[in-house]
Amino acid sequence: SVRKKDFLLMNGDICRYDYFVTSGCLKVCYTDENGSEFIVKFALENWWVVDLDSFLNGTPSLFYIQAIEDSEVLQISKKNYDALHQKIPAFQKFSNERWQNGFIALQHRIMHDQSLTAEERYERFKEKYPTLEQRIPQKLIAAYLGITPEFLSMLRKKCLVS
Repeated sequence: SVRKKDFLLMNGDICRYDYFVTSGCLKVCYTDENGSEFIVKFALENWWVVDLDSFLNGTPSLFYIQAIEDSEVLQISKKNYDALHQKIPAFQKFSNERWQNGFIALQHRIMHDQSLTAEERYERFKEKYPTLEQRIPQKLIAAYLGITPEFLSMLRKKCLVS
């Protein structure tokens, strides 16, 4: 169990586990030198979450992983992860497909962040996370979209009118 606002990973720590969310919601984020938070992704039920570079290479994490809601997660250590890869070819295939899909999603996110308007990014957010808007504070959605909460409020009003 992870309580709301608890951390699974802190910036600068080594990510020693790969997590699977069975219930609740987590965020993967970082803070810039001015203290502004940027959310890289949300992890909902049935999603995996990890700082991949830190987990695989033992490097200090650039991110932190925090519970937005009371959550239940399963975790697998790097040692057990590596053992499963050695002993179970199907697990290696599963992992490879998971990382490939994650990389593709990341490419799409970067492309959309660079080419879409804030309004279009908000629409894509609602498509990707259809139930999340009712579950989390608007400031977190704004941090994910790279806009201010005030601008998000304006976008939401505009969407309600149209």
